[in-house]
Amino acid sequence: MTRTRTHFSPLARFLHWTMAPLIVAMLFIGVGMVATVSRAHDTLIAIHKPLGIALLLLVVIRASVRLRRGSPPLPRDMPASQKMAAKGSHAVLYALMFAMPLIGWAMLSAAGYPLTLWGPLHLPPIAPHNVELFAVLRALHTWLAFALFGTVLLHLAAALFHGLIRRDGVFSSMARGGR
Repeated sequence: MTRTRTHFSPLARFLHWTMAPLIVAMLFIGVGMVATVSRAHDTLIAIHKPLGIALLLLVVIRASVRLRRGSPPLPRDMPASQKMAAKGSHAVLYALMFAMPLIGWAMLSAAGYPLTLWGPLHLPPIAPHNVELFAVLRALHTWLAFALFGTVLLHLAAALFHGLIRRDGVFSSMARGGR
């Protein structure tokens, strides 16, 4: 008898719940960075850069776990349009979680700024020093941050819909591992 998995693996849940507050924090730190010229600006940048690289590493691990272990099936009675929206929104989330730190890294490279992680630890540039490229990447980083924020809000709304209205086990499969 084949047993259908009804919850995400403990590693997938750990990565999800570790990354979720870090991503939200990154979005607000980013807003704070561009909205201030006070001393807090340097502190926010010093947090934003290494946290972005940490999130890049986490999303690579998370994507590999998702590809290797899969995910539980969506409820059979869920409308096809909602299933497509769920799969599409997850693809968008993963793409944005992967693209945002890479674009930030490329943006800093194009500006000629080092990507300092901690102390003397620097990452190499991944884009040529070019002011025009920097401007394009900075705008792209900003617009994709808005897209990520919107996608996170939709993801949260869908999770609450499943947990509070449908009560179909989708939320609990990630929240506590069982349906």
